[in-house]
Amino acid sequence: MDDRLSRFDPGMEGDLFALSFFTPAATRGLEIARALRAEGKQVVVGGIFPSLMPEECEGDGVAVVVGEGEPVWGQILEDAEAGRLRARYRAAGHYDLGGAPFPRLDLYLEAHRGLVDDYPVQHSLGCPFGCGACALPCVMGRQMRFYPEEWVLRVLRTFGEQEKLCSFTEDSALLMAQGARIRFRKLLRRIIREREEEGAAYRFSYLGASVPVLLSLEEETLREIRRAGIRRFYLVCGFDPITQDAFGRGIAGALEKALAAVERCRDHDILAYTSLLAGNPWDDAGVFDRCLEFTERGGIDLAEFVIATPYPGTPLWGQLEAEGRIFDRTWKHYNDANVVFRPHRMTERELRDGYLRMWREFYGRHAEVAVETDIIRNRVQF
Repeated sequence: MDDRLSRFDPGMEGDLFALSFFTPAATRGLEIARALRAEGKQVVVGGIFPSLMPEECEGDGVAVVVGEGEPVWGQILEDAEAGRLRARYRAAGHYDLGGAPFPRLDLYLEAHRGLVDDYPVQHSLGCPFGCGACALPCVMGRQMRFYPEEWVLRVLRTFGEQEKLCSFTEDSALLMAQGARIRFRKLLRRIIREREEEGAAYRFSYLGASVPVLLSLEEETLREIRRAGIRRFYLVCGFDPITQDAFGRGIAGALEKALAAVERCRDHDILAYTSLLAGNPWDDAGVFDRCLEFTERGGIDLAEFVIATPYPGTPLWGQLEAEGRIFDRTWKHYNDANVVFRPHRMTERELRDGYLRMWREFYGRHAEVAVETDIIRNRVQF
């Protein structure tokens, strides 16, 4: 059940209710958990937020899974059958993706029929980096683990055969670290061969990337990405040193590097869907104009703008919490669109107003994006 698409009924029948949510959905997730407990139902919660903030989720008989749920799921089912769920479950280690069963994608497709057209697909878990506002390494570890190639291809084909798009959202796919790029290029070659020789129905919206990664890519890799049918990069800015210098600190040489990365994409007929962040500790009120300058000079036609958000468990959370800067702990406000802390080099209002101005000014110049029927731009993402 997807609470965003289906009406929630706490009186629904069930032996065990398992809820998974990240920070923006935590307020609603906990509401549902407690409503179910009030009806006497057995409830277990897991995911990024419960793993990093278990004390926020405990109480009222709600069981909490800290970390990955697959290794402890069997024990949870046994305990639920016996009517004695523990307060907390924690796996001894990370899940071996080599043994992952194929997901029931038919359940998603049926529940979302006519509503969702774009699905994120993960080919790995974990990340070797520790970016300030990213919670993934805190939960999934810094050692990358990979789903089997056949597993990933089957997921892609299943969605493609239903005329759904898939996106590789994580920008770790193209990292040189831990063999990620070698594996991903091997996957791309399989996709190319099956598309060109067998007419396989692979359909993509975008591939996650960063400016340093794009600058490091081999020409052959860029050609493979395009031949596989990927026409856009989801270019995440504000986490890496180049875009932090370009937009946060106003260093001209860094801006030129960011522009060069976009031009490399365009040279291979791949466009950049750019995510631009404001509110890092070094950002001043000039960050908004610098982001907009980048979109104009880079010919960016599709962008999103986000407020730096101290998600619980991240290095940014730890820093701002220690400095006493976090003033809002309403978890539904932690969605990249609200100011929940006191910025270092501007006021809260300046950050909020600058964020809104970037949206207005960019789409004031690109109003056609909102009405075009281009399949890549107007799909609804899960």
